[in-house]
Amino acid sequence: MNHAGFHCRLPPVAATFGKAGGWERPPFVDKRGSLLANSIENIIENILAKAVAGQRLTPAEALQLLGCRRLASLGKAADAVTARLHPLGYRTYNVDRNINYTNVCTSGCLFCAFSRPPGDADGYLISRDELFQKIAETIALGGDQILLQGGLHPQLDLRWYEQLLRDIKRQFPQINIHGFSPPEIHHIAAASGASIEAVLGRLREAGLGTLPGGGAEILVDRVRRAISPCKLSAEQWLQVCRAWHRLGGRGSATMMFGHVETLAERIEHLYRLRQLQDETGGFTAFICWTFQPGNTRLAHLPKAGPVEYLSTLAVSRLFLDNFPNIQASWVTQGLRVAQLALRFGANDFGSVMIEENVVAATGTSFRASEKQIRAAIAQAGFIPRRRNVYYELSD
Repeated sequence: MNHAGFHCRLPPVAATFGKAGGWERPPFVDKRGSLLANSIENIIENILAKAVAGQRLTPAEALQLLGCRRLASLGKAADAVTARLHPLGYRTYNVDRNINYTNVCTSGCLFCAFSRPPGDADGYLISRDELFQKIAETIALGGDQILLQGGLHPQLDLRWYEQLLRDIKRQFPQINIHGFSPPEIHHIAAASGASIEAVLGRLREAGLGTLPGGGAEILVDRVRRAISPCKLSAEQWLQVCRAWHRLGGRGSATMMFGHVETLAERIEHLYRLRQLQDETGGFTAFICWTFQPGNTRLAHLPKAGPVEYLSTLAVSRLFLDNFPNIQASWVTQGLRVAQLALRFGANDFGSVMIEENVVAATGTSFRASEKQIRAAIAQAGFIPRRRNVYYELSD
């Protein structure tokens, strides 16, 4: 990333991609695709039993699970782990609103259908009046937080973000600001000539409550150079989260998969998150979702389906043994698949999401009311309970 002028030369799409990473051949499959019979079955069963018993999986074991194609077995094991961690028979959700304060962004990520480059006629920066109206509507609908995110705007510095937070907290002191993301924090620091630690400290003092884990995509630099070459590196993403956790802050971690990454790179992503969680304990939850290719410069890539989503979700639950919560993504998968996710490792249904624009820009637009989400959780066999950003029950 060129911080001085906020410009980055993007590689031609055709030169960067041949075909999607997709399902790679797992290490125990021969060239004809035939399973090496009973010994492989035993290996998989032993790995699943190990995870269910609460023993930590190695990355190699997680990769074997991700490549084994035994969806029902993965789901059964992940459900058993979730029942051990969350035995009381309820599954949670929350009510918030995703407010995008700007769509102007210098990053130019090939997977994004929402952002606009500086100077684009469709670029915007939200007014205080519109922002306050959205927050007031959220509170009226029972929401207790906003997810406040935007692009890497080249003209906004740290003082602008501090004032934004102060204005919100002055008007709505009860609202939690689940704000920005590691790429935004890294960008603000570069634009302001300040350290990551200083930026986070000042934003927290101004009213930032928790840090969303957006912009992670896949925490492998080969992948990041291919789909978001102007964005921060994997280690820089982790360093922002590390610094926030060391300040006492909490936040989420995410993974967007199903584009150009390999299965091994998905596991590397999970491994790096698990390592940081061992170090800081600052992540409240993990959320993964499949890449939505519509209206992006990667629209030629095939869209990952529910089987791939559920298997990756299940392996995430089995591997991330130090993450207390795993969230389903009904916004990208729809209510029915999200219901299945509650039996594939997820203990949380996510947010009612009064407003969502980034996924919707790809043409994927699922909507659900609080009543519908509660019904979906109940139909899956659980008691629906409302929670706050710290996963504390609030109903």
